[in-house]
Amino acid sequence: MCVLSVMLPCTAVCLLLMTCCLASPPVVVLILACIELVLGCTHCLLIAITTVTAACGVVDMQKNRKVDKSPIAQMKSMKNSVELAGIRDASIRDAVALCQYFSWLEKEVPSGKVTEMSAATELLQLRRRVTKFVGPSFETISGSGPNGAVIHYRVLPETSRSLSVNEMYLCDSGGQYLDGTTDVTRTMHFGQATAHEKECYTRVLKGHINVTTVVFPNKCKGTLLDTLARTALWEVGLNFNHGTGHGVGAYLNVHEGPQGISPLGTKDEGFQAGMLITVEPGYYEDGAFGIRIENVCVVKKAETKHRFNDSDYLTLEPLTLVPYETSLMALELLTPAEIAYINKYHSDCRDKLIPLLEAQGDGETIRWLNRKTQVIG
Repeated sequence: MCVLSVMLPCTAVCLLLMTCCLASPPVVVLILACIELVLGCTHCLLIAITTVTAACGVVDMQKNRKVDKSPIAQMKSMKNSVELAGIRDASIRDAVALCQYFSWLEKEVPSGKVTEMSAATELLQLRRRVTKFVGPSFETISGSGPNGAVIHYRVLPETSRSLSVNEMYLCDSGGQYLDGTTDVTRTMHFGQATAHEKECYTRVLKGHINVTTVVFPNKCKGTLLDTLARTALWEVGLNFNHGTGHGVGAYLNVHEGPQGISPLGTKDEGFQAGMLITVEPGYYEDGAFGIRIENVCVVKKAETKHRFNDSDYLTLEPLTLVPYETSLMALELLTPAEIAYINKYHSDCRDKLIPLLEAQGDGETIRWLNRKTQVIG
């Protein structure tokens, strides 16, 4: 054991050395020699040298510090086959809980007894029944009407509003499971939406589909994809004030870098196969409503006719499987390709979720899911 650790804590040694250094550097040399030769404490010696050199200005710490992106973050962002399999399974189980939640809301909201806070509590209870659930991946954003227009709204007892058949409802939530992390946003209406609300929702959905279905070269930067999420909104003078997507960890941080989709750009090497990214465009009208549609997607190789410069091309595959709100769609604004995408996505939701709901004997949610995923167009 270090004698000095008994006689004098390392912190005190450092303070003593800094004081001596300011007064007389030669004194410090003697103290350092004593620490190593007399007391034999290499640990204290290393601490002392660092303290002295910084205090005496022998090494300018700020000037010599090198800041660079970590190679570990880049490697961690590219999920292996085991991680991807886990995230797929977790997303399906999580989607079952969300469908049960939205089915419950549709039935209960007309009573006027459901609040933003009680709704968020119900969602947590449903997720707790899911296999391998550990906890929320972040605090649920449960915003009705004007509260939905607050991008990072946090429901509190004093702000919690009742959900209504006359207002939009935005729910952004996620779960941490032992095999994956989820992050899902859906916007609902439990009554008759206005033509303006439908147009806004549809234009957000068009941007969401545009980013999800685009084919792009390997290592393409997220900045180049961000415009695709906004074009349909820009056409009528609308926009949203946040990024379009962020990386997601594998039972880790729900916001994980270095990849992202943002007009501000990100300090990364661009998209590569195996990365996870959210696609979440939105539109927010202060004092009225908020809209956001978010899926977690995996970056995968795309099959292309050509390979310019012998380069791979990539696209996105949604892992989130929760129906979009067809009652909010202005079908006349959707292209045939967009309608085909929605119908295929809804077919995938039925195929993946109904077996799990049948295993639970949940006929009510199955009926809700079939109704919400009916073919459109």
